[in-house]
Amino acid sequence: MLSIPINLNLPRTPRLITSLPGPRAQAIVQRDRAVTSPSYTRDYPLVVSRGQGCMVEDVDGNVFLDMTAGIAVTATGHAHPEVVKAIQEQSERLLHMSGTDFYYEPMVELAEQLAIRAPFPNPQNNAEFPAKVFFTNSGAESNEGAIKLARYYTKRSLIIAFLGAFHGRTYGAMSLTGSKAVQRANFGPLVPGVTHIPYGTHASLDYLEKQLFTTILPAQEVAAIVVEAIQGEGGYIVPEDGFLQRIRDICDRHGILMVVDEVQAGMGRTGRLFAIEHWGVMPDIITIAKGIASGLPLGAILARPELMTWPPGSHATTFGGNPVACAAGIATVRLLESGLMTNAIQMGQLLQASLTKLHQRFPKVSPPRGKGLMVAVDLLDEQGNLNHKLRDRIIQEAFLRGLLLLGCGKAAIRFCPPLVIDSDQIHIALEIISEVLQDFSFI
Repeated sequence: MLSIPINLNLPRTPRLITSLPGPRAQAIVQRDRAVTSPSYTRDYPLVVSRGQGCMVEDVDGNVFLDMTAGIAVTATGHAHPEVVKAIQEQSERLLHMSGTDFYYEPMVELAEQLAIRAPFPNPQNNAEFPAKVFFTNSGAESNEGAIKLARYYTKRSLIIAFLGAFHGRTYGAMSLTGSKAVQRANFGPLVPGVTHIPYGTHASLDYLEKQLFTTILPAQEVAAIVVEAIQGEGGYIVPEDGFLQRIRDICDRHGILMVVDEVQAGMGRTGRLFAIEHWGVMPDIITIAKGIASGLPLGAILARPELMTWPPGSHATTFGGNPVACAAGIATVRLLESGLMTNAIQMGQLLQASLTKLHQRFPKVSPPRGKGLMVAVDLLDEQGNLNHKLRDRIIQEAFLRGLLLLGCGKAAIRFCPPLVIDSDQIHIALEIISEVLQDFSFI
């Protein structure tokens, strides 16, 4: 049975009662500018007060339909009552005791639930679970740890990543990232030994095997190939058929570890717990975060047990695996499997069908791509070239009409709503976008 929170207070459609931003929002934005880092990327002046399901309310009482889920984080919707209950009950018992130095059951329970579901080969050496788990605070921290683990296990130093990839902004994760120049500019030197190749095509892997491996990148020195099952920040790019299977084959032939970043695509967003499952490929290491705890800061590294053999003290964290975040994670997994992943498939199909109709009506909107509720369209100019200015304007205009959207890639709008979204809300979102496009005289 699909478990969707009943919205008792907020309407299920946008409600705007002030101009945007409203007076209270304007005041808070001004306060923010005086004291917070200018490195934050704020797409529009939304100052959130509360959220329920797929709806959020700002400090002036305006209500918005959220197609962002906090960048694919609030998988079970904003303030799902079962997640909130789990957080409340755990916070009354214990807030923190550091899983690095001590034990507590929520951390063990969530690790068991993730490990038994990991898409890894059957356990070896009488291991009960196909994976071991290291908890972190974020996707970037998960990817940092995956780099360390791959280098530790293989005793190799080189890493292959992909253009368009986003793995985080800390130094190791940033060194893997190949999405936007601003994310790497003026921060060098970066972590050495990372080589980027184009994503998603067999031509790229031909280049890797026939050119790089035979000249400047000896395969026997490569520790890992780090890849997103579906590129997130890079544009919600779905790879060519056979691409991920071929990476697995390359890794097997050369003793390289396949590390799959599921930070944005994982935790049910594509209709599977892990997006890599769509291709039947078994990686060696998986990194997750975002949707794992429905909004609380939590991430994880999942690795085959024979890989995660680093000794005590070689990798640790003070806050990773916090008991309250783990309690939210346990509730999240339960909700995903009790109907939300099924809903992601069904609503994703409806979303893509609706976006296909939008493309047919407005040719400057590309056909949709993605899986489940991880979907994107590009915005194009008269010549069919990517048009980021049009994309940015549509996002701004949608905000002014009560719809929250985010961009990705060069000119894409991403659709990553909470997995509790229903058909009525998808239709409302598409109606607003259609109105925006219709009102643009140059469309």
